[in-house]
Amino acid sequence: MRHIEFARLHNFRDVGGYRTDDGRRVRWRRLYRSDSLHRLADDDLDRYHALGIRTVIDLRHPDEVEFRGRAPHGPGYHNLPLEHRRWNVRDDYRPDAGIARFFADRYREVSQDGRAEIRSALEVIADAGNAPVVIHCAAGKDRTGVLTALVLRLLGVAEEDVIADYALTGRATPRFLAYWEQEHPGEPPPWPGFGRAPAEAMRLFLAELGPVRDYCLRTIGLDRLAISALREHLLENPDIHQISG
Repeated sequence: MRHIEFARLHNFRDVGGYRTDDGRRVRWRRLYRSDSLHRLADDDLDRYHALGIRTVIDLRHPDEVEFRGRAPHGPGYHNLPLEHRRWNVRDDYRPDAGIARFFADRYREVSQDGRAEIRSALEVIADAGNAPVVIHCAAGKDRTGVLTALVLRLLGVAEEDVIADYALTGRATPRFLAYWEQEHPGEPPPWPGFGRAPAEAMRLFLAELGPVRDYCLRTIGLDRLAISALREHLLENPDIHQISG
């Protein structure tokens, strides 16, 4: 149910099914996460349209969109680039600190620099009229991983389940590596963390971010009503009286 197979996409999955701290579950077929949708074609395109997706949140830089292309036309489309500082693996990656530390530092930068875009993305997801929604970036793990983690924590999904959801991208790592070899024959991957999603990276990020609800309310200025709306339509049998505060 969670992983949806496509020939050209490597990391498309449903975010539903997780249990929350009040005993409910995240609804299936309302929120998806993916790597870049520009590769959709042929049978993949039919499978994608069958999901009934109404809204795409594309977290890539505008120049990535221009160079690679965007999702198929039709659903609502929002280009919200969370990442303001480009990655500099050569200068910022320290093997002694490890891959997880490098990723966690980049995710912290996203949470600091992309506050306006994160708020806008959460507001789009909170609007039930936009569902089903798919979030994607290039690989569907870093920018998409940060935003998905925030959504799941706002819904009350346990931190360890959020970390595990992030780490599921590891199932797609062999396909990412194969795609790299296809696009860059004879060249090794650019660094040891390419295509990887170590659980410790998300664990570090969440620990250093602090309570996600506080971050969303105080740091990015998300309205409490948006959090309530998010929970109302993404959780099974929501009790709006329980979550209104």
